[in-house]
Amino acid sequence: MNIKILVAAHKQFPMPQDKTLYLPVLVGATQNATDRITYQRDDQGENISNKNYSYNELTAVYWAWKNLKNVDAVGLIHYRRVFLKSAKRSLNNLITQQQIEKMFEKSDVILPTKRHYYIETNYSHYVHAHKQEPLDVTRIIIKQYYPEYLGSFDKIMKKRSAYMFNMFIMKKKNFDDYCTWLFSVLGRLEENIDISEYSVQEKRVFGYISELLMDVWIEQNNVRYTENKWGQLGKRYLIKKAYSFIMRKLGRNENTHF
Repeated sequence: MNIKILVAAHKQFPMPQDKTLYLPVLVGATQNATDRITYQRDDQGENISNKNYSYNELTAVYWAWKNLKNVDAVGLIHYRRVFLKSAKRSLNNLITQQQIEKMFEKSDVILPTKRHYYIETNYSHYVHAHKQEPLDVTRIIIKQYYPEYLGSFDKIMKKRSAYMFNMFIMKKKNFDDYCTWLFSVLGRLEENIDISEYSVQEKRVFGYISELLMDVWIEQNNVRYTENKWGQLGKRYLIKKAYSFIMRKLGRNENTHF
Protein backbone atom coordinates (compact mmCIF):
# COMPACT_ATOMS: atom_id res chain seq x y z
CA MET A 1 0.00 0.00 0.00
CA ASN A 2 1.06 3.57 -0.65
CA ILE A 3 0.59 5.07 2.83
CA LYS A 4 1.55 8.60 3.82
CA ILE A 5 1.60 9.61 7.48
CA LEU A 6 1.88 13.37 7.84
CA VAL A 7 4.10 14.60 10.66
CA ALA A 8 2.73 18.04 11.54
CA ALA A 9 5.40 20.44 12.77
CA HIS A 10 5.80 24.20 13.03
CA LYS A 11 9.56 24.09 13.56
CA GLN A 12 12.66 21.99 12.89
CA PHE A 13 12.56 18.76 14.89
CA PRO A 14 14.00 15.22 14.60
CA MET A 15 11.88 13.26 12.12
CA PRO A 16 11.25 9.55 11.41
CA GLN A 17 13.88 7.79 9.30
CA ASP A 18 11.34 6.06 7.06
CA LYS A 19 10.89 8.77 4.41
CA THR A 20 8.61 6.58 2.31
CA LEU A 21 5.98 6.17 5.03
CA TYR A 22 6.37 9.45 6.95
CA LEU A 23 5.98 12.91 5.41
CA PRO A 24 6.99 15.90 7.58
CA VAL A 25 4.68 18.87 6.91
CA LEU A 26 5.45 22.45 7.90
CA VAL A 27 2.12 23.75 9.17
CA GLY A 28 1.33 27.42 8.95
CA ALA A 29 4.04 27.66 6.30
CA THR A 30 2.64 31.00 5.15
CA GLN A 31 3.94 32.46 8.42
CA ASN A 32 6.58 29.88 9.41
CA ALA A 33 8.38 29.50 6.08
CA THR A 34 12.16 29.41 6.27
CA ASP A 35 14.74 28.12 3.82
CA ARG A 36 16.37 25.84 6.38
CA ILE A 37 13.16 23.83 6.96
CA THR A 38 12.75 21.53 3.97
CA TYR A 39 9.51 19.80 5.00
CA GLN A 40 6.52 19.66 2.70
CA ARG A 41 4.82 23.05 3.08
CA ASP A 42 1.09 23.28 3.77
CA ASP A 43 0.76 26.46 1.67
CA GLN A 44 1.34 24.76 -1.69
CA GLY A 45 -1.52 23.87 -4.01
CA GLU A 46 -5.04 24.25 -2.62
CA ASN A 47 -4.62 25.06 1.06
CA ILE A 48 -5.74 26.87 4.23
CA SER A 49 -2.24 27.47 5.58
CA ASN A 50 -3.13 31.04 6.60
CA LYS A 51 -5.72 29.61 9.02
CA ASN A 52 -3.18 27.60 10.98
CA TYR A 53 -3.57 29.91 14.01
CA SER A 54 -7.15 28.67 14.40
CA TYR A 55 -7.14 25.27 12.63
CA ASN A 56 -3.86 23.96 14.08
CA GLU A 57 -2.63 20.73 12.48
CA LEU A 58 -5.77 20.57 10.37
CA THR A 59 -4.02 22.75 7.79
CA ALA A 60 -1.83 19.71 7.07
CA VAL A 61 -4.90 17.48 6.87
CA TYR A 62 -6.58 19.89 4.43
CA TRP A 63 -3.43 20.06 2.30
CA ALA A 64 -3.28 16.27 2.08
CA TRP A 65 -7.00 16.01 1.28
CA LYS A 66 -6.72 18.44 -1.62
CA ASN A 67 -3.24 17.65 -2.94
CA LEU A 68 -2.06 14.11 -2.11
CA LYS A 69 -2.79 11.89 -5.10
CA ASN A 70 -2.47 8.17 -5.77
CA VAL A 71 -2.29 7.14 -2.12
CA ASP A 72 -4.07 4.23 -0.45
CA ALA A 73 -4.14 5.68 3.07
CA VAL A 74 -3.37 8.93 4.89
CA GLY A 75 -2.41 9.46 8.51
CA LEU A 76 -1.55 12.28 10.87
CA ILE A 77 0.79 12.41 13.83
CA HIS A 78 2.58 15.33 15.48
CA TYR A 79 6.28 16.00 15.76
CA ARG A 80 6.05 14.96 19.43
CA ARG A 81 2.91 12.76 19.57
CA VAL A 82 3.36 9.56 17.60
CA PHE A 83 2.00 6.05 17.04
CA LEU A 84 4.30 3.48 18.64
CA LYS A 85 4.95 -0.19 17.87
CA SER A 86 5.63 -0.93 21.57
CA ALA A 87 5.62 0.91 24.89
CA LYS A 88 9.04 2.52 24.41
CA ARG A 89 8.76 6.26 23.69
CA SER A 90 11.35 6.68 20.97
CA LEU A 91 11.57 8.03 17.45
CA ASN A 92 13.07 4.65 16.54
CA ASN A 93 9.98 2.82 17.81
CA LEU A 94 7.26 4.18 15.53
CA ILE A 95 4.53 2.12 13.92
CA THR A 96 5.70 0.47 10.69
CA GLN A 97 4.25 -0.06 7.24
CA GLN A 98 3.94 -3.79 7.92
CA GLN A 99 2.00 -3.22 11.15
CA ILE A 100 -0.36 -0.77 9.47
CA GLU A 101 -1.12 -3.10 6.60
CA LYS A 102 -1.79 -5.92 9.07
CA MET A 103 -4.30 -3.78 10.99
CA PHE A 104 -5.94 -2.67 7.76
CA GLU A 105 -6.86 -6.29 7.04
CA LYS A 106 -9.66 -5.96 9.63
CA SER A 107 -10.06 -2.18 10.01
CA ASP A 108 -10.39 0.94 7.89
CA VAL A 109 -9.08 3.41 10.47
CA ILE A 110 -6.30 3.29 13.09
CA LEU A 111 -6.74 5.52 16.15
CA PRO A 112 -4.65 6.33 19.24
CA THR A 113 -5.57 4.52 22.44
CA LYS A 114 -8.67 6.16 23.87
CA ARG A 115 -8.24 8.86 26.51
CA HIS A 116 -10.45 8.47 29.61
CA TYR A 117 -11.66 11.32 31.82
CA TYR A 118 -13.67 9.29 34.39
CA ILE A 119 -14.98 12.24 36.46
CA GLU A 120 -16.03 14.37 33.48
CA THR A 121 -17.96 13.94 30.26
CA ASN A 122 -16.41 15.02 26.98
CA TYR A 123 -18.69 18.04 27.05
CA SER A 124 -17.84 19.15 30.59
CA HIS A 125 -14.14 18.53 30.03
CA TYR A 126 -14.21 20.73 26.94
CA VAL A 127 -16.08 23.64 28.49
CA HIS A 128 -13.85 23.54 31.59
CA ALA A 129 -10.80 23.86 29.32
CA HIS A 130 -12.14 26.14 26.58
CA LYS A 131 -14.86 28.62 25.74
CA GLN A 132 -18.29 27.01 25.74
CA GLU A 133 -19.86 28.94 22.85
CA PRO A 134 -18.12 27.18 19.93
CA LEU A 135 -19.13 23.71 21.11
CA ASP A 136 -22.75 24.79 21.66
CA VAL A 137 -22.85 26.45 18.23
CA THR A 138 -21.41 23.26 16.70
CA ARG A 139 -24.42 21.36 18.01
CA ILE A 140 -26.77 23.94 16.52
CA ILE A 141 -25.04 23.62 13.15
CA ILE A 142 -25.21 19.84 13.22
CA LYS A 143 -28.89 19.92 14.16
CA GLN A 144 -29.66 22.28 11.29
CA TYR A 145 -27.43 21.01 8.49
CA TYR A 146 -26.47 17.44 9.44
CA PRO A 147 -29.44 16.22 11.53
CA GLU A 148 -28.56 12.57 10.98
CA TYR A 149 -25.42 13.23 13.09
CA LEU A 150 -27.20 14.83 16.04
CA GLY A 151 -27.79 11.61 17.98
CA SER A 152 -24.14 10.62 17.58
CA PHE A 153 -22.99 14.11 18.61
CA ASP A 154 -25.07 14.02 21.80
CA LYS A 155 -23.88 10.50 22.57
CA ILE A 156 -20.21 11.47 22.23
CA MET A 157 -20.71 14.58 24.40
CA LYS A 158 -22.06 12.39 27.22
CA LYS A 159 -19.22 9.87 27.06
CA ARG A 160 -16.24 10.03 29.40
CA SER A 161 -13.62 9.06 26.84
CA ALA A 162 -12.53 10.12 23.36
CA TYR A 163 -9.88 9.67 20.67
CA MET A 164 -7.93 12.88 21.07
CA PHE A 165 -5.08 14.80 19.41
CA ASN A 166 -6.35 14.51 15.80
CA MET A 167 -4.19 11.43 15.32
CA PHE A 168 -5.29 8.76 12.85
CA ILE A 169 -4.40 6.59 9.87
CA MET A 170 -7.30 6.13 7.43
CA LYS A 171 -7.82 4.31 4.17
CA LYS A 172 -8.17 6.93 1.44
CA LYS A 173 -11.93 6.66 0.93
CA ASN A 174 -12.57 7.04 4.66
CA PHE A 175 -10.13 9.96 4.78
CA ASP A 176 -11.93 11.71 1.91
CA ASP A 177 -15.35 11.12 3.45
CA TYR A 178 -14.17 12.37 6.85
CA CYS A 179 -12.55 15.52 5.47
CA THR A 180 -15.59 16.36 3.34
CA TRP A 181 -17.82 16.30 6.41
CA LEU A 182 -15.36 17.79 8.91
CA PHE A 183 -14.35 20.85 6.90
CA SER A 184 -17.96 21.47 5.96
CA VAL A 185 -18.96 21.59 9.65
CA LEU A 186 -15.95 23.71 10.63
CA GLY A 187 -16.55 26.10 7.74
CA ARG A 188 -20.08 26.77 8.98
CA LEU A 189 -18.80 27.14 12.55
CA GLU A 190 -16.22 29.67 11.36
CA GLU A 191 -19.05 31.70 9.82
CA ASN A 192 -21.11 31.67 13.01
CA ILE A 193 -18.69 32.58 15.79
CA ASP A 194 -16.47 35.61 16.32
CA ILE A 195 -13.03 34.69 17.66
CA SER A 196 -11.44 38.12 17.22
CA GLU A 197 -11.42 38.74 21.00
CA TYR A 198 -10.28 35.22 21.93
CA SER A 199 -6.85 34.69 23.45
CA VAL A 200 -4.13 33.25 21.21
CA GLN A 201 -4.74 29.86 22.82
CA GLU A 202 -8.51 29.93 22.40
CA LYS A 203 -8.27 31.03 18.77
CA ARG A 204 -7.14 27.47 18.07
CA VAL A 205 -10.80 26.57 18.49
CA PHE A 206 -11.40 24.74 15.19
CA GLY A 207 -8.57 22.35 15.94
CA TYR A 208 -9.98 21.69 19.42
CA ILE A 209 -13.54 21.11 18.17
CA SER A 210 -12.33 18.72 15.48
CA GLU A 211 -10.92 16.35 18.09
CA LEU A 212 -14.46 15.58 19.25
CA LEU A 213 -15.96 15.67 15.76
CA MET A 214 -13.79 12.75 14.66
CA ASP A 215 -15.46 10.59 17.32
CA VAL A 216 -18.86 11.79 16.12
CA TRP A 217 -18.04 10.85 12.53
CA ILE A 218 -16.77 7.40 13.57
CA GLU A 219 -19.85 6.76 15.72
CA GLN A 220 -22.33 7.88 13.07
CA ASN A 221 -20.75 5.93 10.21
CA ASN A 222 -20.01 2.77 12.20
CA VAL A 223 -16.41 2.89 11.01
CA ARG A 224 -14.27 -0.19 11.55
CA TYR A 225 -11.28 0.91 13.60
CA THR A 226 -8.36 -0.40 15.62
CA GLU A 227 -6.61 1.30 18.52
CA ASN A 228 -2.83 1.58 18.63
CA LYS A 229 -0.40 2.74 21.31
CA TRP A 230 0.71 6.35 21.15
CA GLY A 231 3.29 8.31 23.07
CA GLN A 232 4.73 11.76 23.53
CA LEU A 233 8.39 12.27 22.76
CA GLY A 234 10.58 14.53 24.88
CA LYS A 235 9.53 16.34 28.06
CA ARG A 236 5.94 15.77 29.18
CA TYR A 237 5.48 18.71 31.60
CA LEU A 238 3.34 16.65 33.97
CA ILE A 239 3.45 19.20 36.82
CA LYS A 240 2.40 22.05 34.55
CA LYS A 241 -0.38 19.92 33.10
CA ALA A 242 -1.65 19.08 36.60
CA TYR A 243 -1.62 22.79 37.47
CA SER A 244 -3.50 23.54 34.25
CA PHE A 245 -6.14 20.94 35.10
CA ILE A 246 -6.71 22.43 38.56
CA MET A 247 -6.96 25.98 37.17
CA ARG A 248 -9.55 24.87 34.63
CA LYS A 249 -11.60 23.19 37.35
CA LEU A 250 -11.55 26.52 39.21
CA GLY A 251 -12.92 28.24 36.12
CA ARG A 252 -9.66 29.95 35.13
CA ASN A 253 -9.37 28.76 31.57
CA GLU A 254 -7.20 31.49 30.04
CA ASN A 255 -3.50 30.87 29.43
CA THR A 256 -3.40 27.60 31.40
CA HIS A 257 -2.32 25.34 28.51
CA PHE A 258 1.24 24.09 28.11
